[in-house]
Amino acid sequence: MTTLAHIDGLVAPRSVAVIGASDDVTRIGGRPIAAMLRAGYAGRILPVNPRREMVQGLPCYASVDDLPEAPDAALIAVPAKLVPETLAALGRKGCKVATLFSAGFAEVGAEGEAAQHALIDMARENGIRLLGPNTLGVYNVDIGYYGTFSSSLDTGLPKPGNIGIASQSGAFGAHLGALARDRGLGSSILITTGNEADITVADAIHWMAECETIDVICTYMEAINQAPALLAALDEARAAGKPVLALKSGRSAVGARAAASHTASLTGDAIVADAVLADHGAIILRDPETMMDIAYAASKRVFPAQHSLGIVTVSGGAGIVASDEAERIGLPIPTMPEAAQAALKAVLPYASPVNPLDCTAQALNDPSLLEQFTRAGLEDGGYGAILCFLTYVAGSRSMSDVILQALAPLREAFPDRIIAICALGEGEVLRRYDDAGLLVFNDPCRAVRALDAVLRLGAARGQAAAPLPEVTPVGLPTGTPDEAASKALLAHAGIAAAPECGVQDVEAAIEAAEGFGYPVVMKILSPDILHKSDIGAVKLNIRDAKGVRAVYAAILAAAAEHAPHAVVNGVLVAKQLSGGVECLMGINRDPTFGPVAVFGLGGIFVEVLNDVAVRACPFGPETAREMILSIRGAAILQGVRGQPPADIDALAQMLSRLSVFAAGAGERLVSIDLNPVLAMPVGQGACALDAIIELEPAEAMTDAD
Repeated sequence: MTTLAHIDGLVAPRSVAVIGASDDVTRIGGRPIAAMLRAGYAGRILPVNPRREMVQGLPCYASVDDLPEAPDAALIAVPAKLVPETLAALGRKGCKVATLFSAGFAEVGAEGEAAQHALIDMARENGIRLLGPNTLGVYNVDIGYYGTFSSSLDTGLPKPGNIGIASQSGAFGAHLGALARDRGLGSSILITTGNEADITVADAIHWMAECETIDVICTYMEAINQAPALLAALDEARAAGKPVLALKSGRSAVGARAAASHTASLTGDAIVADAVLADHGAIILRDPETMMDIAYAASKRVFPAQHSLGIVTVSGGAGIVASDEAERIGLPIPTMPEAAQAALKAVLPYASPVNPLDCTAQALNDPSLLEQFTRAGLEDGGYGAILCFLTYVAGSRSMSDVILQALAPLREAFPDRIIAICALGEGEVLRRYDDAGLLVFNDPCRAVRALDAVLRLGAARGQAAAPLPEVTPVGLPTGTPDEAASKALLAHAGIAAAPECGVQDVEAAIEAAEGFGYPVVMKILSPDILHKSDIGAVKLNIRDAKGVRAVYAAILAAAAEHAPHAVVNGVLVAKQLSGGVECLMGINRDPTFGPVAVFGLGGIFVEVLNDVAVRACPFGPETAREMILSIRGAAILQGVRGQPPADIDALAQMLSRLSVFAAGAGERLVSIDLNPVLAMPVGQGACALDAIIELEPAEAMTDAD
């Protein structure tokens, strides 16, 4: 049976055994039964408890062996010490999937982790797929199935709908479900994975990507336990046209420690995780409110191809607020064509028809103005979405009829666009707009952010993924190379460096310097001294033979003083280049995703602004160019204050080649640091002025294997 078939049984069982069933509806073994009875679950509920004959009005069985049939699914709510024998009994009975509420496994330490591994071995031996342990379970609103003990159900059952939630944390997943319910959103499926000993969030996303009733997937993650499976699931969701809205915790040091304690899993680097998940189509979020805003907008299944916003407003101030937010997040708000502006001016001379389209409070007296200005934005402006700021006017019962008469026909006339309103009022009144296909928000900035996400999704649809370059294995030295050897290794991959030469005596240094032409740079050559400038073993602006002699002696003396046990292979003499823009390129091997490339501007731009782009390796020059232009400081590379633009094409080629090298280098590659890389003016290329390659020793990898 495939993983998806197991999750079918997990989420939509025709029968469920509740091991540790309770008559007390406040206990873990009682809550699921009470919720299913209340919701009218049509399947068979089979309580198991040796001390009871009836549970909540249902016949109760003394043991799993006494069940009259093999249940499709089981809910296990017994102490941890009783779980192994319970699993064995379920295996004998023929049950194929179980939800393990019980805690006391990997989340409590090494002894619990060992018990969890033994548990999984037992489950596999018995042909059982396991959700948990330490999980809150699942629910499926469409069939009234509540395999969960969440107390969120006490305040109301979720609403049926096309939003699915996959969460490692049970309580937070149930919180998202309750937020959706309170927002009036339908979220039919919740799957919480707990410790993820077996079934993971990746499995849940994979299942939702293929589920016909789910169109939007919300996910909360504390760790990524099976990166390839997760990325494959995200790819499948993207191919199916289903947005995945991802909130990953553990971003701060405190948060990361809490995540490890809570799920017994290690979190990877947050920046890397964001970059890689986004590259596979996930929308990375920071808060549940934004998740619900985007889920609401995306659940309407309208994804315009145009990533642009038109703003129609009865308040000039609100138009400015919305425009400011759109500009901040990069949502284009193009101006209306001049002819369309003139036509709107003819209708209302004191209007502002540029974009925002301010039809003023006069639209309250003449609602036809709202229709004309909105139609113009859709028809003449060609905007992917229109946001109408109508505030409490739209919430008025007396005004709602005329506003709907103005806007509802436009929703029908432009089914591939979004019309949203910003309104305040009674829920019953605002629901009329939603029923007519108009999105409703109470805050213009939240509306802009949600619309931007949906418009980006629409613009990205149909775009072919950039092809990945071919990767071939890279031969590596047995130990970490010095700078000259590092650059020689990278040169085979097409990564250029400044003209340079490694020398072992001062006369050879003078000969090299005069061959390059002054000024030159001189550095210590040692695989053991990675940060040469920290010990005074890098010298710039050396302009004659006398300077070479003095610096040669000073560099060797600095190495002897500060790193007396370091292997010294000589001194590197390099031509000193000037002009261009200093950049940083690097590779780090992420424990979850493997080698990832980093690009940023050099110097304070990286250290102070943390302005970098990150991408998993390998990737081609087109992707590299997108990375380079995505940083906030990209304008510096494009030429500012009379400076010529840098050779971005050469930078992109170098960054792509570095990513291919890293992908081919294998697991011994720890990191690469090219800092600085000098991007010369257009047509003059780029070269690495410094290079550090850090490797795991070959013997260490052999021992590990």
